[in-house]
Amino acid sequence: MASRVAVIGLGTMGYGAAASLLRRGFAVAGCDLRDDIRARFAAAGGDAVASPAEAARGAEAVFVFVVNAEQTSAALFGESGAAKALAPGALIACCATVPPAAAEELGRRIEAAGLLMLDAPVSGGGAKAASGEMTVMASGSAAAFAKAERFLDAIAAKVYRLGDKPGQGSKVKMINQLLAGVHIAAACEAMAFGLRNGIDPAALFEVISNSAGSSWMFQNRVPHILDGDYAPKSAVDIFVKDLGIVLETGKALSFPLPVAATAHQLFLAAAAKGLGREDDSAVVKVYADQAGLTLPGKAG
Repeated sequence: MASRVAVIGLGTMGYGAAASLLRRGFAVAGCDLRDDIRARFAAAGGDAVASPAEAARGAEAVFVFVVNAEQTSAALFGESGAAKALAPGALIACCATVPPAAAEELGRRIEAAGLLMLDAPVSGGGAKAASGEMTVMASGSAAAFAKAERFLDAIAAKVYRLGDKPGQGSKVKMINQLLAGVHIAAACEAMAFGLRNGIDPAALFEVISNSAGSSWMFQNRVPHILDGDYAPKSAVDIFVKDLGIVLETGKALSFPLPVAATAHQLFLAAAAKGLGREDDSAVVKVYADQAGLTLPGKAG
């Protein structure tokens, strides 16, 4: 009988992980509150459920791909939480971007429940998730890594072991998000500045993509702007949260983060305009409104 693994939260990254586990022959229970997503997962051959406890029943491992620390806690320890449905020694991999202190607290609660935890936030975007090639920034005990290995092999191209206790993985992911948010904001500023200077945006994208000023985020997000397609791959609100984690941690450490703070204000400005659920490249609309620019594509 195939080993059972649960994935709680079938958003872009969670669905990709669940589909990758299915391809590797695992019996996968996928949990999501959305009827259409559950129907899609069931059609792909998964066991689609609405309750974390139901997903976890009989599972050797649970991967939690929800939005934040509060949702992670509810998915594990709420009224229909997964933790109480797991056998002692089962693995919980917490994959949301959360404050490091929250990861540490989750680790204490999971350990107290007789379970293993990996603090295992992920990166790579939707395409990498779908192909089973995510990057996992993980910390946890040797026993947790051993339990997780064959599942991680199915969903990730790179797994970094960053320490033997929860918290270190989330610290590294936090710094990744600092850079990612700054790079998105900078890409939006650059494209808007190019438009204000009368440069063809497609030509600008081509040149910068092959020049020293490029970044992964520039190459990934600017096509959304060129197409005028702001359907969320990763939403503005995600970076309001994630850069907020960066700044709160910096405050606790008395560490200045002026560049991250400026980027955070741009995402907040986009959210204040009602763009919080749009793709994070919609930050360009903040610049467009200020400068009276017409953006390219269908949604410009």
